[in-house]
Amino acid sequence: MDSLLEFFIANAAAQDAAPDGTTGGLSALLFPIALIVVFYFLLIRPQQKKQKEHRQMVEALSAGDEIVTGGGILGKVTDVGEQFLTIEIADRVSVKVQRHTVATVLPKGTVKSV
Repeated sequence: MDSLLEFFIANAAAQDAAPDGTTGGLSALLFPIALIVVFYFLLIRPQQKKQKEHRQMVEALSAGDEIVTGGGILGKVTDVGEQFLTIEIADRVSVKVQRHTVATVLPKGTVKSV
């Protein structure tokens, strides 16, 4: 009975080992590391770059710029504060929005042509 048990244990140990005698520990670590590297370059890095560009655009806003907010409001910046912008969306109609809601800065004259 003991020899039969030893036979199955030896078989299981042989199946777990790689052909060169190692247990495959390096290859088991290589896949998750490669996956993390791929995620970094395909997902994380482009998102960080986009956030940096948006931050620079928002910091560069000044009175007279024509913008579109994330909610789709089109207007001309009339006053710039630290956290808020005042946007003229029609004649004598102004709204105050947070700076980070600005989605796009438009070329001059776009508001009048719409």
